[in-house]
Formats: sequence, structure tokens, C-alpha cells
Amino acid sequence: MTAVELSRLQFAVVTVYHYLFVPLSISLATLTALLQTFAYRRPDDARWPRLTLLAGKLLMITFAVGVVTGLVQEFQFGLSWSAFARFYGDVFGPTLAVEGMLAFFLEATFLGLWWFGRDRLRPALHLATIWVVAVGTLISAYVILAANAFMQHPVAYTLDPATGRARLGSFTDLLTNEVVLAAFPHTIAGAFAGGGALLLAVGAYRARRETKRSGARPVEEADPDGAWRLFTRVGAWTTLAGGVAVALTGDLLGKVMTAVQPMKMAAAEALYATQAGAPFSLFAVGAPGAKEPFFSLDVPWLLSFLATGDPTATVQGIDDLQAQYVAQFGPGDYVPVVPVAYWSFRFMIGFGVLATVVAAWVLWRTRRGRALDGAHVADRWLLRLLWTVPVLPALAATFGWLFTETARQPWLVFGLFRTADGVSPGLTPIEIVASLAGFALVYGALAVVWVRLVLRVTRAAEDPAPDPAEEPDRPLVPSY
Repeated sequence: MTAVELSRLQFAVVTVYHYLFVPLSISLATLTALLQTFAYRRPDDARWPRLTLLAGKLLMITFAVGVVTGLVQEFQFGLSWSAFARFYGDVFGPTLAVEGMLAFFLEATFLGLWWFGRDRLRPALHLATIWVVAVGTLISAYVILAANAFMQHPVAYTLDPATGRARLGSFTDLLTNEVVLAAFPHTIAGAFAGGGALLLAVGAYRARRETKRSGARPVEEADPDGAWRLFTRVGAWTTLAGGVAVALTGDLLGKVMTAVQPMKMAAAEALYATQAGAPFSLFAVGAPGAKEPFFSLDVPWLLSFLATGDPTATVQGIDDLQAQYVAQFGPGDYVPVVPVAYWSFRFMIGFGVLATVVAAWVLWRTRRGRALDGAHVADRWLLRLLWTVPVLPALAATFGWLFTETARQPWLVFGLFRTADGVSPGLTPIEIVASLAGFALVYGALAVVWVRLVLRVTRAAEDPAPDPAEEPDRPLVPSY
């Protein structure tokens, strides 16, 4: 593999791993704030403080690991992509400054206040701290997506004739790029699908564990106040709402993507010939290198509708777009790896739909005060498998980012800067392999730490928080 290919692989590993924790931090911050709001408004219901504390612990663990992986990502960016950093730095710098100096400090500072001030701040003020954390995560997500949107659809810039660097013209225009306006709600919806799935899995696991430990039949006897059923349903509703929102916002994002990067939509369908009323294939099989599959299960007119909103509209094909780009940008291969784009697009949709269906099924099985009953065959298998549900939104998000970034190739910034020009000069393949191995070891250790901590928190007995008035000498660090 060349230095460019290895650098792309390294960046993919680092970014995808980091993004496993980012959406969880975003959604868990807001979900913790919502749970604490219910606890504040319903002081006589002891379930809400317990569930708030559990969600907050999951947030703390995820946030800490996300910070470490984010730092590694920035280090890797400077290590392997310094040529791109010189070109892009004037645009990316302001967004990174806002994310680091404003959003991150909001998150870190007020998350500390929330954790250590649980019994020392007035309830309303303590509640406000976690809402500040939630707002900070949203600000952070928006400005980073704005930086990425420039790579998808460059706006608000001028090229320095002396250095060839991109200079930011208007920060406001950068933040209102049509791509980020469509990508932000789509990303946040996916984040809530992931965070909800984690709560769903934890609630179902605790319900099953309490049932096995107590030997209670039915399961309501092991969960007398319904706390774990409530936690499971909160997670299921969040996953269901997030999944539906992902579909709706994804439709808008797909139309924006078609307008600014038509090659990406053509690659998503492996559509080589321009076609009016283009179908969307749910599944296709073709010979390696062949442009037309020998088997395809199609939905008529769906691709044209997804791309433009008009089922009879014309969608440009890969061959015509390649010829257009050669005339516009000069000789070169402007076609991404079509099988990767095709299948990552379908895996993204498939895993997202599956997570949404599972959440809907859980809500149906727990309707009207019912609990998942370990004595029922369907519920028993559901309880055994629900711990895997968080993997589904994570896979959907991973394939979504793979599609977004790989289907833009050969561009780092579409139409302005090619991937092959962005690698650090003088970087050798052996150096990249060595650093990639180091990152893999660090990330492997972090994965073990995160999983062990989440399991430890999930398995721990959650008793109602003691009354602070009964413990006047309670230490500064919470005992839980």
C-alpha cells in the first residue's frame, strides 16, 4: 500500500473509532438532562433520580473516552495530513477554536459541576448544569459538521494566489452551508438512536438480571417499582424517534447531496448510465468489474424520488459525470470505489431500520404496563439479545460515515483539493504503519476500559440516593 492509502486507512480507523463515542456523548447528555428534569418535577417518584444517576454515569464514562480518542484524532491529522492542514487550516481553525474553547469547555466544566455538585447545589441550579452540558455537545457537533460540510461543498472561501491556500471569507456563511443545515439534524437523530439503544439495552439487562437473581415469576416481582421497565421504554422511545427522524432528515440530506455531489448519489446506486425515473435496488449481484448486475431487486422510480423528490426526474450516471469532471477539472479518475459506496449506503439504512424495528417491538411488548416476561419464549429471547441493540445504530453510523467520505473520492475538498495532495510530504509507509499500530493498541485498551466500566455500572445495584440531610459529613467525592 502507498503512503496515501495507508494514511487514508489510518484516518478511517481513528475517525470511525472516535465517532463510536461522539453520538453517545451527545445523546446521553440530553437524555440525562431530560431524566433529571422529570426527577425535578416529580420529587415523590424515586425512580427518576436513580435512572438519572445511571444515565449520568454512562455519560461520564463515554465522555472521558471520547476526549482521549478526539485528542488522538487531532494528533493523527497533523501527523499524516499536514499538506491538507496547510490548505484547509484557515477554514478549519475557527471551527476548531469554537469547538475547543467554547463547546468543550462548557461540556467539561459543567459536567464536573454536575457530578460533584449533586448534593451541594440547589436542585434547580444542579439541573441547569446538565442542560448546559447538553447544549455544549450540540454546539460542538454543529461546528465540526460545518467544517466537514466545507469538504463536501466548499463555500465562503477565496484561494490565495500566492500560496494556493483556502482563506475563509465569511464565518456566518460557513455555518449556514446547505450541507451542514441538512447534515446536523440527520447526525443528531442518529446520535439519539444510538443513545436510546444503550439505555434500552441497559434497562432490559437489569430487568433480566434482577429476575434471574430473585427467581421472580412474573418479572414484575423482580422490578416492583417498574424502574427498569421505565428505563427500557425510555430507551426504546428514544431509539424509535431517532430512527424515524434519521429517515426523514436523511431524505433531505440525500437531495442536498445530489445537488452538490451528484457522483455520490450515482455511486450509491451503481448507476452508470443517466436515467429518468431511476429505480433503487434493494439488493444487487454482479460480476467483478461489470457495470450491470445479473440480478437486482429494484423499487421503481425510488432513486429519482430520493435524489430530487420527483419519481420521474433524471439522475445523472457515473459515466456522464466522469466525462463532465474530466472536462471541468482535467484528466483523472473521478469515480469512487463503487462497491464500497453501494453497500455502505445499504448497510447504513439496513442497520438503522433494524434498530428502529427492535425498539418498536420492545414498546409493543411492554405496552399497558406490561414487562418483558422471562417465562414467555419470545420475551426470553428478546431479553437475551437486547444487549446487542446498541451495536446496530453504531454500525449504521459507521457505514454512513464510510459512505460520506469514501464516495467523495478522489477529493478531500470537493472540486478544490485532491486526497493524493493532502498527505504529509516525506512520510514513509513504515512510519504510517508504526503509528497505526500504536493507535490500534491505545484504542484497543480504551475499548476494554469502556466496556468494563459500562458493564460494571450496569451490573451495580442501584439504590435510591440517600437523603443528604441524613449524611451531614458526606465527602466531596460522591461515594457511588
